[in-house]
Amino acid sequence: MPHNTREQKLQAFGRLLDVMDTLRERCPWDREQTNESLRPNTIEETMELADAILADHPAEIRKELGDVLLHIVFYAKIGDEKNQFDIADVCNSLCDKLIFRHPHVYGQETANSAAEVLQNWEVIKTKEKDGNKTILSGVPVSLPSLIKADRIQEKAANVGFDWENREDVWDKVREELAEVEAEMRRGTAENLEKEFGDLLFSIVNAARLYGVRPDNALEKTNRKFIARFNHIERRAKETGRNLNEMTLAEMDQLWDEAKHLNLEQP
Repeated sequence: MPHNTREQKLQAFGRLLDVMDTLRERCPWDREQTNESLRPNTIEETMELADAILADHPAEIRKELGDVLLHIVFYAKIGDEKNQFDIADVCNSLCDKLIFRHPHVYGQETANSAAEVLQNWEVIKTKEKDGNKTILSGVPVSLPSLIKADRIQEKAANVGFDWENREDVWDKVREELAEVEAEMRRGTAENLEKEFGDLLFSIVNAARLYGVRPDNALEKTNRKFIARFNHIERRAKETGRNLNEMTLAEMDQLWDEAKHLNLEQP
C-alpha cells in the first residue's frame, strides 16, 4: 500500500473531524453519548486492538486503531461542547508533554540509548506541572494485575531500584516458591493467597529482566492451550464421545497429538 503524503494525512484527519461533527448533530445514538456511556466501549475497543497486535494482523490493527481513534475524537468533541477542551488542545498538550519529556531531543540533555532515556523518564514526569507526584502514582489503579505488576517494577527500575545482576532474580523466585510450598503445608488460605501473590510478582520481575512482557507471554500460552484443548474436544466428538467419558490418558494422547501439529491459535 502506497504511503499517503502529509497533506493527505491532514486531510483525512480533517475529514474525520467533519464526520464526527455530523454524527453528533444528526445521529440520535451519537447525540446521546456521554463520557460515561462511551467508557465501556473504549475499553472493549482497546482490548480488540491488543488482540489484533498479538495476532500480528495489519488489516485488523488498522481497523481497530480507527475504532480507538474514533473514541479519542468523540471525547474531544464532548469536551468542546462543554467548553472544556477540544481536539487541538488534546494534540497540543500531548506535543508539549513529549517535547518536555525528551530533553535529549529538544534540549541540551544527552541520551545515547533507550535505557538512558528510561532512566530519566520517571524523574522528568514528576517535574511536570500536572505530572505524577510520585514515581508509582502514574500506574492506573484499574490496570489488570499482571500488567500493573510489570509497570510497577519497570517504573521502580527506571530510577535504579532493580537487581544489579538479573540472574539473581531466580534466587528470589525459588525463595517465593518455597514459601508457597511451606504455607500449603501449614498455613491459612489467606496467607497462601499472599504467598502466591509474592511468587507471581517475582516471576513477572524475572520476565521483565529478560525482556519478556508477561501479559503477552501468558496470553499466547492461553491461546495455545485453547487451540490444543479444542483439538482434544473435536477429536473426541469425531469418535462420538464426550470429554467426561474419556480417561486422562486418552486426553493426554490427544494433547500430544495437538502438540505434534504445533497448534498455537484457536
